[in-house]
Amino acid sequence: MTKAPPITNRVRALREAHGDMSQAALGEAIGVTRHTIIAIEQGRYSPSLESAFRIARVFGVGVEDVFGWGPDNSA
Repeated sequence: MTKAPPITNRVRALREAHGDMSQAALGEAIGVTRHTIIAIEQGRYSPSLESAFRIARVFGVGVEDVFGWGPDNSA
């Protein structure tokens, strides 16, 4: 069984708060596929640092407003 990445995210909430932006539209805006956005939102995939910054920029927030480090990974 694959362990989920320790990165948490608010991508879906931010999409919804920004006029119900579609996963496809976000993917197009940052240069990835809709399937990549789905995987990020579901916590099955941690984006590259570049993609994380691009997502944050689309929503006009900082990277830490989009992504967080899981509470059990403080070491």
